[in-house]
Formats: sequence, structure tokens, C-alpha cells
Amino acid sequence: MSLDQLLNPATPPRRYVITGGPSAGKEAVLAELQARAIPATEGEPAREIYRKHRDRLGRHLQVADRRDYSRDVLAAFVAEYCEHKRGLRFYNRGIPDGYGWDAFFGLGLYPELEEAARIYRYDAVFVLDRLDDFGSEDDLVWAKEREIRRVHELIIQGYYDARYRPIFVPADESSRRVDFVLAQLPVPAP
Repeated sequence: MSLDQLLNPATPPRRYVITGGPSAGKEAVLAELQARAIPATEGEPAREIYRKHRDRLGRHLQVADRRDYSRDVLAAFVAEYCEHKRGLRFYNRGIPDGYGWDAFFGLGLYPELEEAARIYRYDAVFVLDRLDDFGSEDDLVWAKEREIRRVHELIIQGYYDARYRPIFVPADESSRRVDFVLAQLPVPAP
């Protein structure tokens, strides 16, 4: 099945995740997909939810806040998944990202996350290798390089734990990364 056939809104839904830890270049890859008129998540739902929690609390998340945040992100990811009914779509992160982020924040798995990861399955997961030149003007600042590496590793492990076989996308400019991803799309069975 060609990309044009996958993009046809009359075809059954095909769902692909673009993920990786901080500094992986997800925003640039998703912007490149959108520039090519390929349906993809706009923005980063988890980041927006974080900002809402921070604004409501008047501070950054603390240990006691993290489970509520995780559940809100899970609900947003499930809603985005369920809203997609036809054709191809790329997601900025997927439900199993919660495994990695929760582990990073010292939270154990919880039944709703495990159930969602089992029910709402993606056709493929593309993990972007980290870029060396991370710099962000965003309000989410990572203090330590080892934390960035650790989150990335935990996200990858979360997808393995959820029974995926991630496809790793080498660090490169976004257009070449998108070319790589599109060349790797699993072809649906007839």
C-alpha cells in the first residue's frame, strides 16, 4: 500500500507514534510531516497539560501532583486515539510513553495505564535518537544531561514493556528523518 493510499481518508485508521525523550527533535519531525500534508498531532498535549497543572498550582509539579498529571495525559492520549477514525495519522508521543515518564517520576504502573496500553494499539512506534544540540526556550528546562538520557531510555523501555518493537530513527535533519520514517511504514495486511 502506498503512502497516497494510506493517506486516503476512506481507508481504515493507521496510527503511528513519533516519540523519544527530551532533545529528540519530535517537534521538527512532526512539523515536517505537517508541511508534507501528512496528518499529525499539533503541539504536544502532555506539555500543554503540564502547563495547565503548573498554572493552577502556581508551581511546578511535586511528587503528590504527578499521578493526577499522568492520568490527565493518559485521558488526552486516549481521546486523541479515539477521535482518529480513518486514514493515516502520526502522534506526538503515545500511551506507552506514560510507562517511561511514570518510572522517571518514581510512580508505579497503575491499572488504567496498563489497560489503555493493551486496548489502544498503534501500528508502529518510531523512536527518534537524541540530537546533540538540544536547546530550548521552553519553560520545561532539563537541568542535567543524565536526566534527559534516563527519560529517553525509560520511554523506550516502556514501549518494549507494552509489547512494541520500536523502529529507531537516526539523528539527522528533520526532512531526512521523515523520509526514513515514511520508508519504514508497515504495510497493512490486505
